[in-house]
Amino acid sequence: MYVPPWETRVYRNRHGRGMRTPMFGTRLPRYRTRSGLFDDLTAAQLRRLSQAWPDLIKPVQFAIEDVSPSDPAPWEAHPCMTSQSFAAMHGNPARVVLYRLPIQMHCRSQLDLQLAIRDELVMRVAELYGRNPEDIDHNWGM
Repeated sequence: MYVPPWETRVYRNRHGRGMRTPMFGTRLPRYRTRSGLFDDLTAAQLRRLSQAWPDLIKPVQFAIEDVSPSDPAPWEAHPCMTSQSFAAMHGNPARVVLYRLPIQMHCRSQLDLQLAIRDELVMRVAELYGRNPEDIDHNWGM
């Protein structure tokens, strides 16, 4: 049975000063966190890439971490702080890891963030397969 919102009981907190329910709905943009937005933009780019290159994207695992490890590996002369790719070895599949906070710090708008995620993903997938990034996405770097 549907009850209109004006007929529902309003619950207040213990001291009677505020609402117990959220001030805005969970589907509204204000409810979305920065990390949730980053995850959604990454998933959208992965869907786009998997439609164009299903054979390249399917065997690769993708992950998102907040920051890169503080101590780089000894063989890395110039560690990349925004993303990293790991080749498949010893039964482990190939992996691409995006580091959320360094990417977000360089972006000023949501469009910049979307383009940065796209560029990082394309660059790392191209690195795994030994191809040029322009071969995978002709808009790379623009």
